[in-house]
Amino acid sequence: MKLELRGHEERYTVEQSLLNLFPGELPVYGTVTRDEPCWAVVGLSEADGFARVTVELSHGGKTARREWREPLSGTDYAREGIRRRAIGRCFYEAAVAVTGTKPPWGMLSGVRPDKLVTAALLSGRSEADAARMLRETYAVTPERAALALETGRIAARTAAGLDKRDIAVYVGIPFCPTRCAYCSFVSQSVEKSFGLLDPYVEALERELREGGALSRRLGLRVRAFYMGGGTPTTLSPEQLSRLLTAFETAFDTSHCLERTVEAGRPDTITAEKMSVLREHGIDRVSVNPQSMRESVLRAIGRRHTAADVVRAMELASGFRHVNMDLIAGLPADTPAGFAHTLQRCMEFAPDNLTVHTLALKKGSRVLTEGLAVPDAGAVRDMLDFAAPALRRAGYAPYYLYRQKYMSGSFENIGWCGPGAECLYNIVIMSELCGIFSFGAGGSTKLVDRDANRIRRLFHPKFPEEYITRPERYAADFEEIAAFYANRT
Repeated sequence: MKLELRGHEERYTVEQSLLNLFPGELPVYGTVTRDEPCWAVVGLSEADGFARVTVELSHGGKTARREWREPLSGTDYAREGIRRRAIGRCFYEAAVAVTGTKPPWGMLSGVRPDKLVTAALLSGRSEADAARMLRETYAVTPERAALALETGRIAARTAAGLDKRDIAVYVGIPFCPTRCAYCSFVSQSVEKSFGLLDPYVEALERELREGGALSRRLGLRVRAFYMGGGTPTTLSPEQLSRLLTAFETAFDTSHCLERTVEAGRPDTITAEKMSVLREHGIDRVSVNPQSMRESVLRAIGRRHTAADVVRAMELASGFRHVNMDLIAGLPADTPAGFAHTLQRCMEFAPDNLTVHTLALKKGSRVLTEGLAVPDAGAVRDMLDFAAPALRRAGYAPYYLYRQKYMSGSFENIGWCGPGAECLYNIVIMSELCGIFSFGAGGSTKLVDRDANRIRRLFHPKFPEEYITRPERYAADFEEIAAFYANRT
């Protein structure tokens, strides 16, 4: 889409709105001529204490013009937020006028749509006021506003129990048996990089030891541990044990409330590996079939079968909490097929079920090979079946998030039974406390809730660079020490 900005340079706000409302359209900046097929002119001016936005937009043979005004008040930072919100809302109104469709999350384009609710509740606003804000200010549908209220309420309650020096620890294992068709993560296929496993584990052990020593010196409390990927159970039992031992001995774990390992791919789960996890006090595991249909598993490049999922769930039966991951919108799937998968997974009675919406990620085989996927209407049917079915079975939503390029602009939802919430999922999605990330591809988050600021420290993306450049995380440790030196 050709974009012309007048009176401002809020490119990020406009681009996020474009991504949300016109998936697949790329921004091109310049002077708009009305004979072009797809364009928008976005203007901003200020007068009499108001930000005034005008958007004229043409797409699909239709053109619309909309205006929006917002009163300006507060600090410079607050006023900047008001301007951006006005631009986003005006662009949304023009887009709806030409497309005739309203996205479920309205003008919201961010990853964490319920974060607004959490902030409102923590500031003392009522639940009714928070839900009304989503509906009226951000044009969120009543159904999604109610959903955000449910998960935002849990995040606010969790935040009240966290201290400034509480952290969670994340350990990343960027290896998988094979690469799934929908994946664009920086993860290595073990078939191609088996020789990196031992050096990677050795480097990760070293970083955990040094990070644990820093954590003790700073007086930090580890509240949650999470090993994710990739697929952590790609590692051998001995390698898993080495890393879990490094965590246990390096950090003060006396306040750690949960320990999670995302076992993931059923074809990597063995009795010996699960025994190692139990020996190290892991109380949460995740088995991620994504689908229980053989045709879908083949289409996404999985080598396991539905029978392998059954076997993996039997091996996971001794853990206190078990999660299963599903994806709505996979290649070769249908609403009826997804319903079968969900019903089959509920028969295992895991106390956590995560329903993802397929994200059409750049670099994934879904896009590079042009694999056929269900349309937005079919994905909506899948999600509309999932929510009431899960509620009837006693599950409730406790965290949610969105990703770029999601089918139908929907969301990912973590569902659980009573009292089975995963603390790590809540704190990372709602950004409630610091997250110390170890290994390649992760990012450490230093959270200052008082100032509403987050400092992110990005790790090397690729295992080779992580292994050979330990000075990268040493520099991060210095920033972490400086951050907590000023926290009381």
